[in-house]
Amino acid sequence: MLRTHTCGELTISNLGETVTLCGWVQKSRDLGGTTFIDVRDRYGLTQLVFNTDSDDALRELSRSLGREFVIKVTGKVLERTSKNPKMATGDIEIGVTDIEILNAAKTPPFIIEDETDGGEELRAKYRYLDLRRNPIRNNLMLRHKMAQETRKYLDGLDFIEVETPVLIKSTPEGARDFVVPSRMNPGEFYALPQSPQTFKQLLMVSGFDRYFQIVKCFRDEDLRADRQPEFTQIDCEMAFITQEDILNIFEGLTRHLFKNVKGYELPEVPRMQYADAMRLYGSDKPDIRFGMEFVELNDVVKGKGFGVFDNAELVVGINAKGCADYTRKQLDELTEWLKRPQIGVTGMIYCRYNNDGTLKSSVDKFYNEDELTNWAAAFEAEPGDLILVLAGQSDKVRKQLNELRLEMGTRLGLRDKNTFAALWVLDFPLLEWDEETGRYHAMHHPFTSPKPEDIAMLDTAPGEVRANAYDMVINGTEVGGGSIRIHDRALQSLMFKHLGFSPEEAQKQFGFLMDAFEYGAPPHGGIAFGFDRLCSIFAGLDSIRDVIAFPKNNSGRDVMIDTPSTIAEAQMNELKIRTVL
Repeated sequence: MLRTHTCGELTISNLGETVTLCGWVQKSRDLGGTTFIDVRDRYGLTQLVFNTDSDDALRELSRSLGREFVIKVTGKVLERTSKNPKMATGDIEIGVTDIEILNAAKTPPFIIEDETDGGEELRAKYRYLDLRRNPIRNNLMLRHKMAQETRKYLDGLDFIEVETPVLIKSTPEGARDFVVPSRMNPGEFYALPQSPQTFKQLLMVSGFDRYFQIVKCFRDEDLRADRQPEFTQIDCEMAFITQEDILNIFEGLTRHLFKNVKGYELPEVPRMQYADAMRLYGSDKPDIRFGMEFVELNDVVKGKGFGVFDNAELVVGINAKGCADYTRKQLDELTEWLKRPQIGVTGMIYCRYNNDGTLKSSVDKFYNEDELTNWAAAFEAEPGDLILVLAGQSDKVRKQLNELRLEMGTRLGLRDKNTFAALWVLDFPLLEWDEETGRYHAMHHPFTSPKPEDIAMLDTAPGEVRANAYDMVINGTEVGGGSIRIHDRALQSLMFKHLGFSPEEAQKQFGFLMDAFEYGAPPHGGIAFGFDRLCSIFAGLDSIRDVIAFPKNNSGRDVMIDTPSTIAEAQMNELKIRTVL
């Protein structure tokens, strides 16, 4: 080794030792007769001291060192006269006796410190420099620990880690596939897996019983803060189990990660029906760190001559506790926020429950104070509260009110990133109607089992069939989802039929799986956690990018290596493909 110690491990117990350190120059301070330099590696910082009294030439060399020079220094561990309690090595410094410049460095394009002056695009271009910063490095160290703890927990329950193929068959369901041309099979293409779904089911058919994999997945879809074209899943499957077994084992994994990575004792995870989640929160991934559940007002407000309410399919609202002192300016600003195209609200009704016990609304022309008292009773409001109400088509207005609820939760400081609330959402619809294609699509995927008691409704009321499906939600983010799978050919064929596949199409796309079901497939089910999302929640981040070493930007580009890019014409010819732009 070029070094005897790292830059983060020396303490007062090492006084008098001669040591050798290697690292990057963080900063230097020239104080006339003495020069101080902080040298950094992934483990921490150590202060170096160069003094003219000991070696003038050495000190002159130290003055030539710029930020991010890579150096090797040897010297004696000394006690600092001015200690720094904020540094692990703050009690000592190194009196340098020898220095070697291992590599000089250009001045970096941004400051490599916890608080940097580099913008997002600049830091993405020089990601290898951004990764030297403590916040980013700490995120990746947290990710490493989460992966190790995941393996430890699952290995302890007899799960087997199995790698599945990356070059697979394209399938029509789900997001767009990334496709890869096959040189040896001209005109044919592989796809990159959106998940190892069919392979993990085949592993259950193969008798592996308990499988997991921390695996790369790929989806060619529009990007946002919690979505990347390539992402990582904790992918799991089990045979001879019920839904209850899955929920218990993977709630256990979640609590294990919180305890061993965050030192946080996650309480028992509550469960909620999908229908209740949509009714009370307007979302299948509700943030339950705070209340503010929806209250439906149709029976309370209709028939009073106010057309907005009388003509609405649903009138629904929330109680913003303690917000009765919101000014007209604040309420107008909130209304304008809701009118943005992303949300599309046409207007908001409010009712203040003043501290003196009076009630004042924006529709006093239609509702007297006695009638507003009924509003307050429906919301269990108290003096000081503010009732916010939206009206319209049921599904649309619930989604809009969900946005308002989350925004109010943020404004009121109810969405603390250091507070964690997990939730199981159960019994999703099996199918959802797509107006564009004019047919039903699987809400999760085509291999999800319907509730046995609902199978008869596949022919009569397919939209009402519930799935044996479940999602894990943490702080309003879906971090995991899974289901009990179909494991016999007849039911799988029926499912494909209701998804609009002809028998020939189903056989062409998924015949290998249905054939496998005829050779003794066990009952099985599983779950996949979004590993990047889980890491970002643990790190207190809004975006998954900073828990990924080399992420893409919103256009799906890696600006550091400048990809995607064109390839040579000779390579295109060899692959028998051409582009038409």
